[in-house]
Amino acid sequence: MDKEKIKLSGFNNLTKVLSFNLYDFCITLDDEQKGRYVSYIHDKYNASKITEISKEVVKRIDANILSVSAQDYDPVGASAMVLMSDVKGGGNPIPSAQVSMHLDKSHITVHTYPDAADPDGICSFRVDIDISTCGEIIPLDSINYLFEAFECDVVYIDYVVRGYTRLADGRKIYNDHHFNSILDFVKPELKRNYTFLSDINMPQDNTWQTKMMIKELGPENYLLNPEDITHPDVPNKMKLLREEMKEVYHMIH
Repeated sequence: MDKEKIKLSGFNNLTKVLSFNLYDFCITLDDEQKGRYVSYIHDKYNASKITEISKEVVKRIDANILSVSAQDYDPVGASAMVLMSDVKGGGNPIPSAQVSMHLDKSHITVHTYPDAADPDGICSFRVDIDISTCGEIIPLDSINYLFEAFECDVVYIDYVVRGYTRLADGRKIYNDHHFNSILDFVKPELKRNYTFLSDINMPQDNTWQTKMMIKELGPENYLLNPEDITHPDVPNKMKLLREEMKEVYHMIH
């Protein structure tokens, strides 16, 4: 990746949007476990927790926090939004009055969607994270942290650069960093955890997409109660779980 700085004539007006959509799956054996799963997800990824994850993202991409909003929902789900400035500063909060208004365009939104309605007991947890920045900051720098912050069985990652800014000589530039694939930003040790990796790269349109599905793991990775590993329904549940992952990965039923 070319990291050479490009001299601009003024403020960098490029808008860079990273959309990170992940799915985590769990096996439940009865309605009581479904209820426990929803409670577990709320405890682990409630509005307060995803706000802290968002703040860490701001730090990782070297932006600054302007304001934070968070909300839990009844019966399930949570949202968080962090308004940030592109003034580099390592994630520190700064008074909005000290930031020029044209910088207040960058934000992170997080929405969670727990699903325990499957009649076969294959529960899932989806998180949609959108990181939108203007300026020199690159949201792709947060990808590895997002893999670490969540359990990612199936992942969709979209990245789009829009708008243009000008070079010092007046020419327009439509992207200020160049790469081949979103996977260029994912650590090799993380990529090794995934069996299916698919790329749709349209650099001529400043649009990229990567999707990934975790390699086959044992039932101990998906059971809500580890002691259920010898339950007679588990082998069939594992088949259903893998089918569910493939459906989500391919977006087909």
